[in-house]
Amino acid sequence: MGEAFLRCPLRTPRGRFLVSLPPGGELMLGTPELVGGRQSVQGFSIPIQEMVTVRLGAASNGQEATVQEKDDNCFTVFFVQREKQERWSLASMQFTAPPQSQLAVRWVNSLQIWIHYHGITRPRSLLVFINPVGGRKRAVEIYQTQVAPLFTLAGVYVQVVETCRAKEARDYILEQDLSDFDGLVSVGGDGTFNEIMHALLDRTQRKAGVPDDDIEAELLSPRLRIGIIPAGSTDCVCFATVGTNDPVTSALHIIIGDAQPLDVCSIWHNGKRLRYSVSLVGYGFYGDVVSTSEKHRWMGPVRYTYAGAKAVLSNRSYEGTVEFQLARTEESNPRDQQRCRSGCMVCSDSSKNLLSGSKEENLLVLEQSPDGEWQRVQGRFLAVNLTSMSSACPKSPEGLSPCAHLADGTADLILVHECPTFSFLRHLTRHTNCSDQFDLPFVSVYRVRAVRFTSSKVEDCEEGEVAVQESKGLCRKACQVKAPVSCWTCDGETLTYPDISIRVHKSLIHLFARGIERAPCIS
Repeated sequence: MGEAFLRCPLRTPRGRFLVSLPPGGELMLGTPELVGGRQSVQGFSIPIQEMVTVRLGAASNGQEATVQEKDDNCFTVFFVQREKQERWSLASMQFTAPPQSQLAVRWVNSLQIWIHYHGITRPRSLLVFINPVGGRKRAVEIYQTQVAPLFTLAGVYVQVVETCRAKEARDYILEQDLSDFDGLVSVGGDGTFNEIMHALLDRTQRKAGVPDDDIEAELLSPRLRIGIIPAGSTDCVCFATVGTNDPVTSALHIIIGDAQPLDVCSIWHNGKRLRYSVSLVGYGFYGDVVSTSEKHRWMGPVRYTYAGAKAVLSNRSYEGTVEFQLARTEESNPRDQQRCRSGCMVCSDSSKNLLSGSKEENLLVLEQSPDGEWQRVQGRFLAVNLTSMSSACPKSPEGLSPCAHLADGTADLILVHECPTFSFLRHLTRHTNCSDQFDLPFVSVYRVRAVRFTSSKVEDCEEGEVAVQESKGLCRKACQVKAPVSCWTCDGETLTYPDISIRVHKSLIHLFARGIERAPCIS
């Protein structure tokens, strides 16, 4: 174990402090020396788990990730500093010991030992995928200027793959040996993350022999965690799990080895697994928006606004039947105003139930759980949405379902029944503020573990195609045309099969994140 220090006199640019590193090495504490019988500055407390590194010598600048010169009498600690709105930054503090005391060397050695001791989850080697053309097309610049210097400072080995074609990251993950890596990092938007996640899950299931035609089969969690460096248009997954779309914040979460479990939905059609989802699976409005936006990619991010406006004006509803298995959870419900935050007790309690016994015992608990009651809702829907997280983003800070949880093994099913255009617009605008978007007579929400959807018009369509009819009405030229069926969007990707089944898999993947720390917005 590392050496402990009690009230060691050290000088900093802020003044002289009595600095302690108590037994256990969890905190570096500084108490300012009294000047004229009173403290001139505030003390400090730096958690060892949030230290990036410690170096012998003086930093060239308090905010730079470099050490200017070696000096046996001083050392520099680099650590996480919290800013506003969930942002983290790299901070540093320089300490100078009395000349010829060898205290600086002893402090550096001790801190390095304690950082290693408390940092067993920190990655030593990372495989980084950069999508240079995704989202804002700034992924390479963001990585090289903001992220790479932090990984170098922290001593993390990095192998970078800059993708040149579609599905290159997927092919690499499926075909190459990943045994030397502790994690994968996505530098891009939600699409880049989804490609990496799908490849990692497929690789894990294939190696374990899990069939892709058995919806009841238990999926296995990958060994590797995934880090997200946001460089896309929306970066929904990053925003919902970290609380901000800031590359430096995400890089620091990766460096200190945070681990956030995440529920994953598997999507099925005719007994075959099609895709996975961690945010939104949507039919109707969101399916139409994504489908239309894909035809106008040349417009850039504004295509989503364009497609959304057309979908609102068309006010299309679709007939179908939604069957869902309710999650009988006493701990939470979709409207309890209990947000999922870092250290969430709902997710923790749910995990304890599964971790307390053997695999056979856990399967028995699942079989004997009160879940299993299936309900059915039939009618015309403007939107059928399923989200296993809040699906928050900068434009919708509270998301589609503000009280959805990241790792409790459930998802929130939101049904928006047929209603006038302005009523639906009222529902949509509530996503941008703290108003309750579910407090409307045409909206219903359920916490579920599985969903089945059947379109009443699917027999009119060819397999895998979306039927189209001539639009009638004032906006027939400007709006999207009428169709007997819509399509599904799965985390931004279009699925053309109207009839699908969805199952929620608890904590199937792990991210380099810790959940949002700030207090929620409650109206």
